[in-house]
Amino acid sequence: MSAELPDLLHRLNTWRLGFRGWRGSRPFWAGLLTIAGGVPIGALPYYNIKLGNLSLQMATQAGAGGLIIGVLLVTLGLTMWFHAVVRVFAGVASIVLALVSIPVSNFGGLLVGFLLSMIGGALAVSWAAGVPGAAEAAGDSGAAGSEDGAADDAADGAAEEKRADAGELGMDVLEDIDGGRHRAAG
Repeated sequence: MSAELPDLLHRLNTWRLGFRGWRGSRPFWAGLLTIAGGVPIGALPYYNIKLGNLSLQMATQAGAGGLIIGVLLVTLGLTMWFHAVVRVFAGVASIVLALVSIPVSNFGGLLVGFLLSMIGGALAVSWAAGVPGAAEAAGDSGAAGSEDGAADDAADGAAEEKRADAGELGMDVLEDIDGGRHRAAG
């Protein structure tokens, strides 16, 4: 094992936790699904599929409309990622564009792009930022109601042991985030 491996693991874990924090502060999956839905809607009108001697072209007279809808959906997905404040507008616009893509772009990219864009838009509209500190407050209220202090002490000891094991491997960035709970679980 080389001396560079712990440093590489440390940098990799730092990047992973940073990405996790970035992803949790915006409608990441909504943007990803919207982008993934825009690609087939924009690209399918320009594909030529060859099956042996048979050439199948998916082009419609409104091929440019499909391309515009696809580009707009990709742009809205990126907007959900980088400007989470306008997520409701981006979500509603994604839903409207997905509906418009049904008659314009080969049934919404053969229904694949339509479904992905609709789900992404719905996720963007329904997404709400997590409240910082909500998990700690829920954990504190649960611990106050607990009459069995031995179970709490055992859980604290296991967490300390886990931190010690991670520190030996040079992975001190693997600290408990929100007490080890996902913020949605609080």
